[in-house]
Amino acid sequence: MPSFKQMIYLSIIIPAYNEEKRIGGTLIKMLNYLSAKNYSWEIILVDDGSADRTIEKAKEIIKDERLKVLKNPINHGKGYSVKKGILASKGQIILFSDADLSTPIEELDNMLSWIERGCDIVIGSRALPESVIKLSQPWHRQTMGKIFNLIVRMFVLSEIKDTQCGFKCFKSETTFKIFNLQRLNGFAFDVEILYIAKKFGLTIKEQPVKWINSPDSKVNLFKGPLSMLRELLTIKLYDIKGYYKITI
Repeated sequence: MPSFKQMIYLSIIIPAYNEEKRIGGTLIKMLNYLSAKNYSWEIILVDDGSADRTIEKAKEIIKDERLKVLKNPINHGKGYSVKKGILASKGQIILFSDADLSTPIEELDNMLSWIERGCDIVIGSRALPESVIKLSQPWHRQTMGKIFNLIVRMFVLSEIKDTQCGFKCFKSETTFKIFNLQRLNGFAFDVEILYIAKKFGLTIKEQPVKWINSPDSKVNLFKGPLSMLRELLTIKLYDIKGYYKITI
């Protein structure tokens, strides 16, 4: 775990799998945003066993040491990649963002203000009245997401309306303890880390965001929901077995 007296203010973690077509545009938008800021930063791209030129495209955009690339030799899953990137980060504040940047990077400004006011975790939410959905998902994906969120709220996290938005911001002091306990590698890892955070009394702010659907989702429409439901049951089982014991 790094020292918290480090120079880097912000670490951005991007999990990526076969993102050759989109990663360039995402990084350009992030660079344009970060270039106007007066704080230090790093971007950590975690390539999850891509078979395309994701890494090469990223390095063409950012040619300095502030881009760090970690590569999984085989595909492990989004949760595995986010954890790997976060545990390698050096920022006082850590953001993980989906590679498609469905939530615009400018939404980070609001999140940082809540972190600076004392929140431990700020998560983007598409389910709040103030959220702006510029391009919605197809109806079948909306239905799948609503059913999943309903089950999450019924059995795991009753207070959180949207656990799956891929735009979440953390204080590093507590982040490492949470992610060291994370055990799930799949798409339900978001629920697991928020479950651990709530279990230990960390403050979670759900922040409305702008959101634009990406048509190239990596979630399998048929396998995804079953896998997520299985992982929700696994979270409860892990808790019963005592795997989420830490002192914060």
